[in-house]
Amino acid sequence: MMKTKLFLFFILFTKFLFSQTTISGKVIDEKKQPIFGVNVYIQGTFDGATTDENGNFSFQTEITGEQTLIASFISYDTYEKTAEISSFNNFIVKLKPSLNSLDVVEIDAGKFTSGISEKAVMSPLDVVTTAGSAGDFIAALQTLPGTQTNAEDGRLFIRGGDAGETQIFVDGLRVFQPYIASANNVPTRSRYSPFLFQGISLSTGGFDVEFGDALSAVLDLETIDEVRQNETNISLMSLGGGIGKVKKWDKSSLTVNASYINLAPYIGIINDDFDWKKPYETFGGEAVYRHKIGDGLWKVYGAFSLADFDVIQPSINNPNGFRMKLKDRDYYMNTSYKGMVTNSLKLTTGISFSYNHKNIHFDDTNVKTDNIGVHAKVKLKHNINSMLKLQYGAETFYTDYDEHVFPFNSNEIKANVQDNYSALFTDATFFFSQKLATKIGVRGQYSEILDAFRVAPRFNLAYKWMKNSQISASYGLFFQKPDNDILKYTTDLRFREAIHYTINLDWNKNNRIFRANAFYKSYNDLIKYQETLTDFTFENINNSGDGYVKGFDFFWKDSKSIKNLQYWASYTFTDSKRDYKDYPELAQPNFVSKHNFSLVTKYWLGKLKSQVGLTYNFTSGRPYTNPNTGDFLSGRTKGYNNISLNWSFLLTQQKILYFSATNIFGFKNVFGYEYSDQVNIQGEFDRMAITPSADRGFFVGFFWTISDDKTTNQLDNL
Repeated sequence: MMKTKLFLFFILFTKFLFSQTTISGKVIDEKKQPIFGVNVYIQGTFDGATTDENGNFSFQTEITGEQTLIASFISYDTYEKTAEISSFNNFIVKLKPSLNSLDVVEIDAGKFTSGISEKAVMSPLDVVTTAGSAGDFIAALQTLPGTQTNAEDGRLFIRGGDAGETQIFVDGLRVFQPYIASANNVPTRSRYSPFLFQGISLSTGGFDVEFGDALSAVLDLETIDEVRQNETNISLMSLGGGIGKVKKWDKSSLTVNASYINLAPYIGIINDDFDWKKPYETFGGEAVYRHKIGDGLWKVYGAFSLADFDVIQPSINNPNGFRMKLKDRDYYMNTSYKGMVTNSLKLTTGISFSYNHKNIHFDDTNVKTDNIGVHAKVKLKHNINSMLKLQYGAETFYTDYDEHVFPFNSNEIKANVQDNYSALFTDATFFFSQKLATKIGVRGQYSEILDAFRVAPRFNLAYKWMKNSQISASYGLFFQKPDNDILKYTTDLRFREAIHYTINLDWNKNNRIFRANAFYKSYNDLIKYQETLTDFTFENINNSGDGYVKGFDFFWKDSKSIKNLQYWASYTFTDSKRDYKDYPELAQPNFVSKHNFSLVTKYWLGKLKSQVGLTYNFTSGRPYTNPNTGDFLSGRTKGYNNISLNWSFLLTQQKILYFSATNIFGFKNVFGYEYSDQVNIQGEFDRMAITPSADRGFFVGFFWTISDDKTTNQLDNL
């Protein structure tokens, strides 16, 4: 009996011993070097091992049949091989570096970003502590290369393009009226507070196929995804006041801001050359609601602004001055969702709605406009593997522009422009290696009012030639509809067209950034017309205009060399000529300066609990037409200079006193000239310089934060 049991035990032990399969092999990299510490295992089991210092592994398994062997290690692509289990003996596994690692070529390196990215050119603190910006992030962005400071306007002018050629988005959805209406030669401001945005992406050329209907540039603002705590922010300013509230729950949060601005006390202090019958006054607010849905995030963003003013400005042709009254009412809302559909597929979708009403009085003429815009978009990003990433999506716009003009002693003039504009877009990003990548895309867009369909191909190539440096190039075709001010007269027009060529050099190491860019842009099918001011019409409107822009820019930022000092400098050279609108010939547009330079410095004084900032802006003279010479746009204004200063002082940990002053040296800047309609007794046209309403400006504010941690303050927002 004992012999029988021993015999059965021997049979079972032998069967068990010989049913084990040995899995063995070696893991190497692309250079055939062994990799230590790689996890190698059979999918769905606990059978596996870790490679030794020679890259070898070996383990046994009872699993039989066809199985999947997996090898995984940080910064390398996961390896998977499905085969008969017996074939995994003395097996060689070659791992490829993961192209999601930090040291990989960036295909969108020509884009300027601010926010949470470690490679961002500007942080949120950078944006709002820039002296001279007065809390407007658009003004802060004008210190970046490729941009130009047009101090009498305030909007974004990018690489020789006019302000209307740059489109602005919030969470990828179009903002149709991003700027507050303003008087002539008085810089406008953006409608939106920088406090609600975690990321700002400015593409100054060659931007993604996701964005269209823009000839020059795209600014995409990303609202904050997640707040840290409950807090209340109170602001008391020389221009007004504001209050903000942040409420955080388990899976959701709400941020609300409201502000009131009234320039009456400020104008009473400074020496303003304008006669303000009703100083500028505005009331506005914003809110963001966020809610987590699984691993996705749903957001709702809303904003409104109500602005009024009544001003008389000096005019050489009217001894009583030029009077302008305005009421501006703007309402904007969008809702968006982003989340993973699968481990490799990300969905982003949303819709925005905008309504703007303006009531403007120009002397004896009254103009009322209503502008409705709707934008819906869906986008999918598919990571096929680390070597190939796809993007595809669709969007549609609906716009309705309604205008009523009531000229003095004349009949009402009505105009209405409606359009349905749709687009499909797709691109593919190929990573040939960690050093070389390309993105190839195409955008197809159709405008119902133009009855035109256009295809816009775009191409990017990037090569990382050193660890901290890369060079990239891009080509793109871009289209934009004519403005409503033109379409209201005729729709027998085509898309305006621009072709971009760019080359970018990027270097980033130890909190120092250097960028150099060269660009060329050709314009075709620009709008030409003959202007007739007496009856508010244009004649002979067509697409015969063209032009070009060529130039280069540099950017240097250093946050390392000197303790507590951060600074950056940018320079842009722009050579641009156009034959468009009522231009009689090809000429440098009156909004373009050839030379633009900015220097921004910020220094932290620890003992004084203060941050001091200084900004210097320079732009060379801009063209103007002198009727006494008869040469079109041949004159040049003197160069624009502005040195601004700001100071932030921590009264206590959560109370801040803030002061800023613009043009502290009182430079006499000239934006252009207005000439008289009639010649004087010498047979010449007299002129009047167009200048700021005041040479200098200042701002004083007190900011108080009440938060759960009792340490947070608004210094990052100043």
